[in-house]
Amino acid sequence: MRGDVKAMNTRRRILITEDDMAQLRELVHRGRIASRRDQVHLEELGSELARAEVVTADDVAPDIVTMHSTVRVRDLDDERSEVYTLVFPEDADIDRKRISVLSPIGTALIGYRAGDLIEWATPGRTRRLQIDEVLFQPEASGDRVLWRS
Repeated sequence: MRGDVKAMNTRRRILITEDDMAQLRELVHRGRIASRRDQVHLEELGSELARAEVVTADDVAPDIVTMHSTVRVRDLDDERSEVYTLVFPEDADIDRKRISVLSPIGTALIGYRAGDLIEWATPGRTRRLQIDEVLFQPEASGDRVLWRS
């Protein structure tokens, strides 16, 4: 089943840094050419990027979810909290709580900020999460070099 992603407040803009935007646009472009499997997820990410406001790394607030940010989210239905790090697909590892920006939750998180609510359809129900806290953001930490594990 397709995981339709939307923010509960779809009129709110999302903020993406220049570096993240360039890399994410390249990811979408390459994926559309090379991968049949992720086309739905690529289209959803492309839609999010199309409505984003691009900002410099110096201008992004520390509570905005950027690539490689670590966030604490809370499921609004069962009140469970989880901590995830948002990564590119090749670095995803669910056992280490590293989620791909191409996953429905990853696409939903990018560009939003602490306090925002997100929701997406899963088989049997709609998931609703609140971004409680951005625990780490590379731009806020001064880590301008895109790190890899």
